[in-house]
Amino acid sequence: MNNRIAHRFTSLKEAGRKALIPFVTAGDPSASVTLEMITGLEAAGADTIELGMPYSDPLADGPVLQRAAQRALEAGMTPNAYFQLIKEARRRTELPLVGLVYVNTLFQYGWEAFGQQAANAGLDGLIIPDLPRESRYYHGKPLTPLPVTEIRLVAPTSKHRIQQIAGEAQGFLYCIASLGVTGARQDLSENLIPFMEEVSRHSACPTALGFGISSPEMIQQIRRLADGFIVGSALVAALEKGFLEDEGIRPALNFVRELRRALDKT
Repeated sequence: MNNRIAHRFTSLKEAGRKALIPFVTAGDPSASVTLEMITGLEAAGADTIELGMPYSDPLADGPVLQRAAQRALEAGMTPNAYFQLIKEARRRTELPLVGLVYVNTLFQYGWEAFGQQAANAGLDGLIIPDLPRESRYYHGKPLTPLPVTEIRLVAPTSKHRIQQIAGEAQGFLYCIASLGVTGARQDLSENLIPFMEEVSRHSACPTALGFGISSPEMIQQIRRLADGFIVGSALVAALEKGFLEDEGIRPALNFVRELRRALDKT
């Protein structure tokens, strides 16, 4: 397990606390704002930050994250600009930084070259949402392991594969809390409890729930189910609203502070 990720989850567990993992799209609405957000998110109580690389066809993302990706691409975010942003962020924080990138970007850049650049820039892990473990082949050859931790995803629909995915997990296991694309939900699946119980039986790795977590109230209701919680669309929507209303990043950071307080309630 990556040292930063391992140390963070270990220290949180020892303190009886849960990990808060906010997601932002790198370069939305600009690289400089993303760097401000990283600093602000740490001060607001983030334990790990997930940084999405914008992609023109983000199959797993709902409309909020699609708009964020479009804004970032229009602002000039590219893989090389992404790595430069990570390098600058690493000068500012020792928090674990985890990238989210669609597999076609890795193939276009070069699988091994991308992995090495990610490691050199200071990323601790990568989430590749459209690369199932059974599909780790390219032109008939198995893909080499990346030099950063590959964060696995598991969903209720994984069914008989849950045991295998959970058993191989490193860093933390990204558990999908709701079906469909990303986006804030009012309610989560009624099958969430048995799903997380099954995941926990098979994994020695910390678990983090994401997809659909939208409010402090929701996060407090489910806080016992996982070791960490990933909040993306609701946060990006707050960031979008802040800039539309000339309030900048303040509403987004206030939202994260509310999530932190909810997670820390016992």
